[in-house]
Amino acid sequence: MTGTGETPDTKGTGQVADAVKGNWVDTIAPAASRPYLRLSRADRPIGTWLLLIPCYWSIATASLMQGTFTIMHLWIAIGCSAGAWLMRGAGCTWNDITDRDFDKAVARTRSRPIPSGQVTVRGAAVWMILQSLIAFAILLTFTWTAIALGICSLLLVCIYPFAKRFTWWPQLFLGLAFNWGALLAWAAVTGTLHWAPVLIYIAGIFWTLFYDTIYAHQDTDDDALIGVKSTARLFGENTSKWLKWFMAASVSFFGAGVVLALAPATNVLQLVVSLGGIWAFGWHLMWQLSRLNIEDPEKCLVIFRSNRNAGLIPVLFLAVAHFV
Repeated sequence: MTGTGETPDTKGTGQVADAVKGNWVDTIAPAASRPYLRLSRADRPIGTWLLLIPCYWSIATASLMQGTFTIMHLWIAIGCSAGAWLMRGAGCTWNDITDRDFDKAVARTRSRPIPSGQVTVRGAAVWMILQSLIAFAILLTFTWTAIALGICSLLLVCIYPFAKRFTWWPQLFLGLAFNWGALLAWAAVTGTLHWAPVLIYIAGIFWTLFYDTIYAHQDTDDDALIGVKSTARLFGENTSKWLKWFMAASVSFFGAGVVLALAPATNVLQLVVSLGGIWAFGWHLMWQLSRLNIEDPEKCLVIFRSNRNAGLIPVLFLAVAHFV
């Protein structure tokens, strides 16, 4: 992969190079909305899942700790789902505004709406604000602690696109931003914070370091040419060794958070089922590692996308634990 050559969208359809083939944006969405939906990565839904799943982890754990799942918990899950879609869209729009010059120089990203000329910077800014305002309206239905946490998250969202300019660890900044929902969702359910969601948050950060390092290996050649930093470039051939440590840390912190939340008030079988989900999550990460080839960008993308299933495994087990 190099920084030169034809724009991947050679058919003039506006499709983005790494979008899911046959996605709903490119096939059934109104033509006028497609550039803006592409800005929001609606044609690449994996990012929304990765932003949302830590919310589900906390909602499922907190409701299990409380011993019930109510209509309020259901609304929080729905609100977090909608909010994740909107704020991921707003964040990606902000990222594309700030990265528009870099994106022109990278083969995989030059087909995005701004560098390809589908959307102006001003139009993108208006779209970003609109998404943010709708998400804020949803946030206002949560507790005051959750609202405060939601507002605080904007600082991380604003900083992240610039991280690759000044640190080899931009994936860490992504982890800080992408897993904030673990704290926010817990506060929405309980009205306060606890060490358990903090540990779950840290687990999510290590998970992000794991999957986004894999993702970044798609662009190492282009990133080197234009001077963009990443953990993929930093680790190089030692990537697998680092990923093993990230995997172990994610599973360990996640398990500790669940034990801290559930051990005092949950029956042993519920705790065992919940920890079984975390073990299965770790197994999935090991499966990814066993198939990783950092020299194959297409395989890196496939493995990266598989993290939706990895993250949903603990959610399923925590849900089952409510019934045992």
